[in-house]
Amino acid sequence: MNPISETVRVEVTGIVQGVGFRPFVYNLAIQLSLTGWVRNTSAGVEMELNGDRQNISQFLERLTNQLPPLARIDTIHTETIPSNGSVTFEILSSQPQPGQFLPISPDVAICLDCQQELFDPQNRRFHYPFINCTNCGPRYTIIRDIPYDRPNTTMAGFDLCPDCLSEYQDPRDRRFHAQPVACPVCGPYLTFVVNGEPIATHEEALQTARQWLRQGKILAIKGLGGYHLACDATNPPVVAELRRRKKRSDKPFALMCFDQQRLKKHAVCSREEWKLLTSPACPIVLMSRDKKSPVAREAAPNQNTLGIMLPYTPLHLLLLEPEPDYPEILVMTSGNLSDEPIAYRDEDALERLSPLADGFLIHNRPIHMRVDDSVVRIFQSKPFPIRRSRGYAPDPIPLPVHIPSVLAVGAELKNVFCLTRDRYAFLSHHIGDMENYETFSSFEEGISHLKHLFRIHPERIACDLHPDYLATKYAIQQSRETNLPLIKIQHHHAHLASCLADNHWNSKEPVIGLSLDGTGMGTDGAIWGGEILLGSYRNFQRLFHLKYAPLAGGDISIRKPARMALAHLWASGLDWEPDLPPVQALCYEERLALRSSLEHQLNTIPTSSMGRLFDAAAALIGLRFESNYEGQAAIELEAVADLEENKSYAIEINHQEIDPAMLWNAIIRDWREGVAVPILAARFHNSIAHFLLECCNTIYRDHSIKTVALSGGVWQNQYLLEKTKSQLEQNGFRVLIHHQVPANDGGIALGQAVIAGSVELSVQL
Repeated sequence: MNPISETVRVEVTGIVQGVGFRPFVYNLAIQLSLTGWVRNTSAGVEMELNGDRQNISQFLERLTNQLPPLARIDTIHTETIPSNGSVTFEILSSQPQPGQFLPISPDVAICLDCQQELFDPQNRRFHYPFINCTNCGPRYTIIRDIPYDRPNTTMAGFDLCPDCLSEYQDPRDRRFHAQPVACPVCGPYLTFVVNGEPIATHEEALQTARQWLRQGKILAIKGLGGYHLACDATNPPVVAELRRRKKRSDKPFALMCFDQQRLKKHAVCSREEWKLLTSPACPIVLMSRDKKSPVAREAAPNQNTLGIMLPYTPLHLLLLEPEPDYPEILVMTSGNLSDEPIAYRDEDALERLSPLADGFLIHNRPIHMRVDDSVVRIFQSKPFPIRRSRGYAPDPIPLPVHIPSVLAVGAELKNVFCLTRDRYAFLSHHIGDMENYETFSSFEEGISHLKHLFRIHPERIACDLHPDYLATKYAIQQSRETNLPLIKIQHHHAHLASCLADNHWNSKEPVIGLSLDGTGMGTDGAIWGGEILLGSYRNFQRLFHLKYAPLAGGDISIRKPARMALAHLWASGLDWEPDLPPVQALCYEERLALRSSLEHQLNTIPTSSMGRLFDAAAALIGLRFESNYEGQAAIELEAVADLEENKSYAIEINHQEIDPAMLWNAIIRDWREGVAVPILAARFHNSIAHFLLECCNTIYRDHSIKTVALSGGVWQNQYLLEKTKSQLEQNGFRVLIHHQVPANDGGIALGQAVIAGSVELSVQL
């Protein structure tokens, strides 16, 4: 039987550029004796194939089943066309298409092949800090435009040497069209700078940096998406000095160590955690601290966990290469002063970080977009994101429904914005807390870049209800300037919708939303945070909430849990007895002023915040009276909780209000009887889980709803998450938690986007 020839045109979208997709197509076509061509476009990859019908069928099957490691196909369209007469198979030049777009691969950790070459003395890239190939290296941080070709990246200024050019042009080579490809002859190089003056370059710069780290110095190191501040993590005075310079009292530092052998000395690492550590994203992973770890306690004060990452660039590997008497684990924290965005431009870094660092290890590969490290932990064997940034952004979240194009500007804290197009939600990298001009400028730059990169022209703008958020003010201004509809969205409804979208929920049926966090403006002007909702993308009802307590003095009570404890006692009609820990923590004058403020309702606002309830509990049992970073009291309350304790306290539910008065009475009683702090902390957590279950059971009886979505920053508490999820599932509920975006405000823009895209505008305007 004679073979039947045909010609097929194939169009593919997804992550198919900069990940070895075209050489994969080329080599597959050659193997199957097909002729034709393949090329990048602004929308993805297109190709034409001539040959035997069976071979083309086999090609299409292998195209989807044997992808390169970093590639992902979202859509594939094929059609039979007249023969193009090709007698060979070629890779054609890229073809820009106005208005089209495609997803872009996030930055990817160094692959094993490049690691082997990095430490091979016979390889021409031995000890070259910028080694990469199609399967690894920078992407998002260096791209200026699409298609993803070298002239559209920050590598455009580095002309390829003959050897690199040969690799770049050979479809059979691992570095074919690897846009950042370079070597010591033609690529970027290191410089060591002290007091603004270069003192060493290339390998000498690297060895100088290692020597300074060995001597207990603090260095600013230019990495993939910005600068880190690094020092020996096992040297307590040095770590304490870094804290002093960085003005970061207690918040844990990220750590980095060379390999699994050294990691085991510091953390208890499960199989799932190791898989996450060695994934292409290579995030910071929160793990249980090994009790014998020599890491300075100053690296993570009052914590039983450590946030550790492996070297994800060749430079990091070279900095941590094992050697006798050399630090095995380094602090590798964001290169910024407290509350500022991470430094990524050299001039800015040399100015802002000079008071923090003794020396600078810099390089001359420009960073186009600053990107901080991602933070993830494992919950029930699956990743649970805390901060979604490097390695993940701007990989899109597939949307469960088709919505108009939306710009959702996110919240004030842990800001991440979101842009949607078609059925993609493009969440930005971590922007940070929108509390200063520098962070706001980073936010504006990020929006402009992603709009341009993905050719997005928003049709609607979504923001939080809070009028004083910088992101909200930006949205209002943009709405006025562009005449686009502005949709203001309640904070906890956005949390609920974020969890639904994260789980690709496409039903119009409402679910129960346990939206628990520290701060979010309610529809009544109060500060919400302990909310039990019934809702969908389009609307919500508030069925239960924590009874309001007065937040006196605003931020000062957030920073001082002792004040919050006394406010809760006052709201519950309980005396401030002199021996109680929060009473003793505040001086007489502050207590007097606080009581006057509460009694006369001066500078107070009612709050139902679950975060503030945790603050009050931590202070009431004497654990934490003043917080140096967001959520510190709750984090430390979880850290001390006895995992074996099962007892809980009763909490009264009156109609829609959850009244903690009985809880406070019980905690005070147990505290007076000498019950240990770990037991008290556990009983408090158990009590929260118990009343949440009770509320869900009531909603089921009234509304026959059995699906529960858990969202909000409180759900970063793994003790509470595990306890609540387990109890709900034992009672027949389906529980949705976050997997792709954080439960905290870092995921809220996704919820804003799907709500804004789902509502009828006539309702909003």
